[in-house]
Amino acid sequence: MTTRTAAHLVIGNELLSGKIQDANTLTLANTLRPLGIALRRVVVVPDEVALIAAEANALRATHDYVFTSGGVGPTHDDVTVEALAHALGRRVVRSPEIESLLRAHYGDALTDGHLCMANIVEGTRLHSGLDPKWPTMVLGNVFVLPGVPEIYRYKLDGLLGLLRGDDAPFVTHRVYLDRDEGALKPYLDAVVQAFADVAVGSYPRWRDPEYSVMVTFDGRDEARVIAALQHFVAAVPEGSVLRTS
Repeated sequence: MTTRTAAHLVIGNELLSGKIQDANTLTLANTLRPLGIALRRVVVVPDEVALIAAEANALRATHDYVFTSGGVGPTHDDVTVEALAHALGRRVVRSPEIESLLRAHYGDALTDGHLCMANIVEGTRLHSGLDPKWPTMVLGNVFVLPGVPEIYRYKLDGLLGLLRGDDAPFVTHRVYLDRDEGALKPYLDAVVQAFADVAVGSYPRWRDPEYSVMVTFDGRDEARVIAALQHFVAAVPEGSVLRTS
């Protein structure tokens, strides 16, 4: 079974300086897993054309899908379109379709700044998604999304029809335990060895009254995932397991 892969190119000085916290990577991961698409890499870069272009080229050559986040507004630090044009060796051109949409939306309040958002990379496909009034820019396997989390989520939902395929979705089951990781290591090692096709993760919590460790079981064959969970639960000392989900 072939697993399609994705990468997330997150753009913005504000993320690297800690002024804004990235929420879009979590949204993307949660959207892709039910589609059977594995998010394999996340890269965060500042608002610098050369860096964005270099990372975009590296990611699009090694992943089935690349999603960018941020840098598509009207201000001086919104350089994603310019950077992607540089990466692809194309021109930045004015989209008559987007310009028309902007003029209709802003009316007499339209400024030259607003019109900057009608600039696209030559050869861009405009995907209407959920809202034909504000299409998403698609460049081959690169999907250009805004950084504002609410808009990002909405536009990503509008791309689902382009991302679906025959791959089975990923499924996750969890075990919550009242034991520390050191005590659980032998049982984790055993289940990993017995179920090589299931990804097992162990995540401790610090002074959490609800549980000490959450162990996750991920895969694309739910029967195997459940079997791995049951194998682990049966092996750990009695009283260790608080609940499963």
